[in-house]
Amino acid sequence: MFMYFPTNYVWSLAVVATLNNGGYIDEVDRACKPVLLASQNGDDAGTAELYAAWAAVADRLIAKAQDDEARGRRIGAGETYYRASLYTSQAERLQSPSWPGRNAAYQKSIDLLLKHIELSDIPVTRVEVPYEDSSLPAYFYRAPGAGPHPVVIQWNGLDSTKEMMYYSGFPRMLAERGISTLMIDTPGSGEALRLRGLKARHDTEVWAAAIIDHLERSSGELGIDPDRIGIVGWSLGGYYAPRALAFEKRLRLGVAWGANHDWFEVQEARRNREGENPVPHYWDHVFWVWGASDMDDFIEKTKGMRLDGVVEQITAPFLITHGVGDRQINVKYAHRSYDQAVNSPKRELRLFDDPEGGTEHISIDNMPYVAGIIADWIAETFAELD
Repeated sequence: MFMYFPTNYVWSLAVVATLNNGGYIDEVDRACKPVLLASQNGDDAGTAELYAAWAAVADRLIAKAQDDEARGRRIGAGETYYRASLYTSQAERLQSPSWPGRNAAYQKSIDLLLKHIELSDIPVTRVEVPYEDSSLPAYFYRAPGAGPHPVVIQWNGLDSTKEMMYYSGFPRMLAERGISTLMIDTPGSGEALRLRGLKARHDTEVWAAAIIDHLERSSGELGIDPDRIGIVGWSLGGYYAPRALAFEKRLRLGVAWGANHDWFEVQEARRNREGENPVPHYWDHVFWVWGASDMDDFIEKTKGMRLDGVVEQITAPFLITHGVGDRQINVKYAHRSYDQAVNSPKRELRLFDDPEGGTEHISIDNMPYVAGIIADWIAETFAELD
């Protein structure tokens, strides 16, 4: 992986994600160069300084986009708003939950992305999925043509957002293959966590049922086939999605984009400082996601985060992808999920190593390449269901 910050994995991870999702290398360099020295003080220190450096680049782009828009240059404005949203989002992701500007920064990333969607005529609409006494915010990317189309539910990991799903280009890849995508912030992630206070839980089939109920009710309006619904989860979604696939039988296929077979065991390792963390301020972040008051409360809330005895109940096609050099989640967890998914009629384990690339966490170092492989598998597997 390209280590822009040689001593700082977490900050470099944000750089790689940004470059793989359409960031310009000159703009990213201008955002990062002012904080090269700060990066040497560990993951946590200097994150507010990092946000300021990235925001300065984003704000210059916003001024340019506003000028383009005033001149009627919709295409240029849309492209520029996109990158401003991307940079704002990646910098916000690295902040402490207690940072006072966090919600405003996140809302800014949403507003900029929606400007991009509007000006670029992207077939994306906002959706609200009823969930308990609230709702889960989502973007629906409609495949071209009248349909009905298959649809993929895309889920976050621990620290990503539905905006990052859009930046990845994966929903566009699916649309090119005739498949629509519902990018949704589940409890504990994105807008559901930041702006609505919805906390994570281990029994993800509850979220899945609410989402599928909504897709079935709205199938005509959305132009989807309610009998061809799949699910993809990356990072911690490599636990969330297989769990849902095991217990929610209306899901016809599933993908673990980065296996996460025993997240509770991974937390024990992190307490012993083994492996890399995905975000700075790690323990503050996971307590926030789970609504935990302290370590004991966190352990109690997450002790069920294991797929032993769960993936055996998957009876739909199941793809697992994993980078063999993943510094966050060891590749052994991919083998465990595959070895136990014995009742899947089509199970596949796709590992990424050098020289092919995609060796890091969720293959973020070669994300567009791996995303295309996953999209092809989904399209082929939906076709086999006909």
